[in-house]
Amino acid sequence: MTSSTPALVSGTGIGQGVAIGVVARMSDPLPPPADSPSTRTQADEAERARTSLRIVARELESRGQAAGGAARDVLEAQAMMAEDPMLSEAIDEALAAGKTAERAVFEAFASFRDQLAAMGGYLGERAADLDDVSQRVIADLGGVPAPGVPSPEHPFVLVARDLAPADTAMLDLDKVLGLVTSDGGPTSHTAILAREKSIVAVVGATDATGLADGTVVILDAASGTVIANPTDQQKADAERRIAERQAAAVAPVTPGALADGTAIPLLANLGSSAGAQAAADAGAEGVGLFRTEFLFLDAGGTAPTIEQQREHYLRLLQAFPGKKVVVRVLDAGADKPLQFLNDAHEENPALGLRGLRALRASEDILREQLTALAQADAATQAELWVMAPMVSTVEETGYFVGLARECGIRTAGVMVEVPSAALLADRVLGRADFASIGTNDLTQYTLAADRMLGSVAALQDPWHPAVLRLVGEVGAAGAAVGKPVGICGEAAADPLLAVVLVGLGATSLSMSTPALTDVRASLLNYTIDEARQLAEIALAADGAAESRAAVAAAALSMKEA
Repeated sequence: MTSSTPALVSGTGIGQGVAIGVVARMSDPLPPPADSPSTRTQADEAERARTSLRIVARELESRGQAAGGAARDVLEAQAMMAEDPMLSEAIDEALAAGKTAERAVFEAFASFRDQLAAMGGYLGERAADLDDVSQRVIADLGGVPAPGVPSPEHPFVLVARDLAPADTAMLDLDKVLGLVTSDGGPTSHTAILAREKSIVAVVGATDATGLADGTVVILDAASGTVIANPTDQQKADAERRIAERQAAAVAPVTPGALADGTAIPLLANLGSSAGAQAAADAGAEGVGLFRTEFLFLDAGGTAPTIEQQREHYLRLLQAFPGKKVVVRVLDAGADKPLQFLNDAHEENPALGLRGLRALRASEDILREQLTALAQADAATQAELWVMAPMVSTVEETGYFVGLARECGIRTAGVMVEVPSAALLADRVLGRADFASIGTNDLTQYTLAADRMLGSVAALQDPWHPAVLRLVGEVGAAGAAVGKPVGICGEAAADPLLAVVLVGLGATSLSMSTPALTDVRASLLNYTIDEARQLAEIALAADGAAESRAAVAAAALSMKEA
């Protein structure tokens, strides 16, 4: 796309930001090492491979410590990949066949990458991380720089096939105005870290490969588009929106509410206690989803003790005195295997032994987590709520709530991520204290579209009326029995969709910290009656694109009236 004619590239926007800049492309990956016999001894090649694997692991750990936050967790996980015993065994097998260290590393990592990609789910999304580690090790073996972020003297929009966590974590935000990738999805590590750093990003933009160096582009994360060679009018509109967002960012922080004063608490999604203070500073009125997976993944081959867990939960709860903190118990299983929980291979892990199902099969782990949470709750002033993931039946709801009460948890609820739970929401909420809708998985299961699979990414859209109808079922059930219904999936971070979700009965919204400002500002434009009108318009559409377009047009009319 080197001509001066405006061109549009579409993908998935991360956040609501807008950026204008010139393209700088990521360097291409290293070519596969030649598959020729080694001229060294097997022992020499083995030592070369071990040395480079160790060097890369330490470099990733160092970058993680420097970056902090979620980046640290991601990079430490990558460092563990570099020294994984199973990968080392595969490398040794290739070396025994006479391969060079470079080729042995390439083949071993490629084999594991293909296995992860085939599994889908959480591990499918980690396949790209393996590619990055492989490239870094091969570059070290060859004595050449690993492919990385360009460093022009001017600010730029970075365009890449995908961006490794190590690169995303260390981006110079004074230079990088925005990020466009042709691969990846809204739950990739690139997207996760872009949200944490408030980087304007559009991921999964397949046609981005045609964006040439030096091309002027507008990134519009709200619409998930990249405009190449924009007109003067398009530039002016983008600059106006950038200025409006900057003004909103420095405006006084107020509780989430609609234009008529209807309170809609805005909460934060967190993956570790390290992000709690930043969320509180950004105006989060509590935590709507605290993921506990990293605490368990970091523990290695055994589950963390009650004492270790309690200290972690204490740090989180102490950051929100007097405020609601919703903790999700361990959401792991076949797609996020843990040796001490369930690491058995499954053909379709998204439909397998995960979430509450896996915990129920290892109830001692669930009991210990609930006990640690209850102890932390007793020692702090926060309002602790605890919920179970992947609940699909009324019986499972009763099991979890009963066990939570037995362990000292005062407020116990469930996540609604499976259509069966949404359709029986009145009975589920008859037993649970609250429900929280995970729109990412609910969309996946409703539309039978793997959320990690690029070929069906277009179906992974929470604007779809089928998904929204299920949200409405839960909202109506909550209103009927007087139980809260929150939203903690990525849909809550979409400012306009957030209004629709409130119109469908959501009583609180939880999102990544950077999204709070945009959603807060959006809610203030509509009354509860207008939110319900927009919800009805969304439900009347035939598909996700039609739903989004119809609501956008109606919302514009409301503002102009």
